Amino acid sequence: MDRVIILRYSEIHLKGKNRIFFENILKRNILEKLRGITCKAEFGYSRYIISDYSEDDETKLIEKLKTVFGLYSLSPGLRTSSDTEAVGDAAEILCPKEGTFRITVNRADKTLPYTSVQLAASIGGRLLDKFNALNVDLHNPDFIIYVDARDRATAYVYSESILCAGGMPVGSAGKGLSLLSGGIDSPVSTYMMAKRGLELTELHFWSYPYTSLEAKDKVIELAHILRKFTGDTRLIIIPFTEIQEAIHKFAEPNYMITLVRRAMMRIAERIAEKYGCGCIINGEDLGQVASQTLESITVTNSVIKNLPVFRPLIGFDKNEIIEISKKIGTYETSIKPYEDCCTVFLPESPATKPTIRRSEASESKIENYESLISKAVDNAEVIVISDD
Repeated sequence: MDRVIILRYSEIHLKGKNRIFFENILKRNILEKLRGITCKAEFGYSRYIISDYSEDDETKLIEKLKTVFGLYSLSPGLRTSSDTEAVGDAAEILCPKEGTFRITVNRADKTLPYTSVQLAASIGGRLLDKFNALNVDLHNPDFIIYVDARDRATAYVYSESILCAGGMPVGSAGKGLSLLSGGIDSPVSTYMMAKRGLELTELHFWSYPYTSLEAKDKVIELAHILRKFTGDTRLIIIPFTEIQEAIHKFAEPNYMITLVRRAMMRIAERIAEKYGCGCIINGEDLGQVASQTLESITVTNSVIKNLPVFRPLIGFDKNEIIEISKKIGTYETSIKPYEDCCTVFLPESPATKPTIRRSEASESKIENYESLISKAVDNAEVIVISDD
């Protein structure tokens, strides 16, 4: 008998002939998550097993595995032979000594010399004989002992299923570029697209000295928090000061935000193409601020020539976004009072219904606009986000 962690994957079971493609990526991501912890990973059909680990490492393993996109749930438990005596021994170890209980058996191997009902009755009777303060409740028990009898040699016995991150394995849907500000929304949108299987590069616009070194450090901290979901990634910092100063100097005041967003998207597309990303992701939420009206989004999108722009938060309200940010651990960092470049040179009355024609006319007044965009791309700082 040995301690194990049983892993079950999520949507992958819906895949057809290309299921092996998704499984291989999930296995790779699991092994990456286990790096540095002594253990053994065993990959079978629809059930993965972690074994040969120190009992002291079990909690650490569970916390790491819970964040692997593609895994649906996990169960710490015991692996033993499938004969009734051995399964009963394991059930005794896991069973509390008082309260109500139920035994739930999955008899995967139909050649085993008992039915699911017979095995459940045998184990339940043994526990009742052993512990006088136990009672059976089939409908609303205090706890459940699960038995997964896989074949004549192996059964898994456990008492809980812990939900994991779900979704699809990171890397199974291609690569994306996610715009990461210091706010609440963009870390959540990054998380949500990683959950759909995208391998992400993150992009941040920094306007020093209008935005501080602390603001930059805050974004780096957010990228490290997100790493437990995204895996190792890169954070690209774009020096954005000269572009914002030029927009402030030459643009119509109420179009400043619109032009800033258009410049960001121009740069984002070039960075995305440079790093082989097939899409751009941002945290826009329809109607939340002036730059996120239908007209503003249309004008901003118009500068993108070759790539789709995904907005996973487009239909969320702010409270829903905050709840996710708290769940994934980014909220407390996001609300630190360090400004980002979107707060620089804010006009009193930003345009909520901008047009492409007026945006282009305003941009045409900016001296050396194209060279400023190219300079920002060329001077990007790349930070590797990893444990190393």
